[in-house]
Amino acid sequence: MSENKLRNCIKDPIPEIYDASRYLDAAVSAHLAGELSLSEELIRLADMPIIREWTESMWGSGGMHSSFKQNLGDVQVVSKGNRDPVRMPNKMGERALHKRDGFNCRFCGIPVIRKEVRQAIKALYPNVLQWGKTNTEQHAAFQAMWVQYDHVIPHARGGATDISNMVITCAPCNYGRMNYLLEEVGVVYPNLEQNVYSTWDGLERIIKNSFL
Repeated sequence: MSENKLRNCIKDPIPEIYDASRYLDAAVSAHLAGELSLSEELIRLADMPIIREWTESMWGSGGMHSSFKQNLGDVQVVSKGNRDPVRMPNKMGERALHKRDGFNCRFCGIPVIRKEVRQAIKALYPNVLQWGKTNTEQHAAFQAMWVQYDHVIPHARGGATDISNMVITCAPCNYGRMNYLLEEVGVVYPNLEQNVYSTWDGLERIIKNSFL
């Protein structure tokens, strides 16, 4: 793909994701202030159908992944015996990635939330933070903002599981790209030497064992 067609992410995020992140940030602040009804309502407001539509356009049937497969064909993966035996980083590795990349997707830039934080909020507000087995049974904002520890060179393509080949991403960017190389899908290689700073804390302050 020619240089002038390279872009920072697979698909630009929609503004409603940032609206949802503000609702969720306010919900955590309300919870910590003891305003539980307000917190519940804010979590409910963040569950926007338009966010689910954006997510599905990345990883769903007919989404970006399907388009890549149609246009580029199936990828030639490395045999399992020749891959890095470690598939995902340990907690120390995850912490190092967050220290460098913060809590925003390194590609599309949207705020992200760790699974442990989502689980803690779900335990507090099970009526509004739905997290079922299927995509449509999951809270749209938490689904889109679900943090992933993604390989820049995919693990199945021979990429190593270490911080020099990994980035913080949202679930749609991770599952939308799957095992295609960045150059195959026209995305710029991120500058992994540069730390990313943001006021978004991943809602970490709601749990005791925070990564911050």
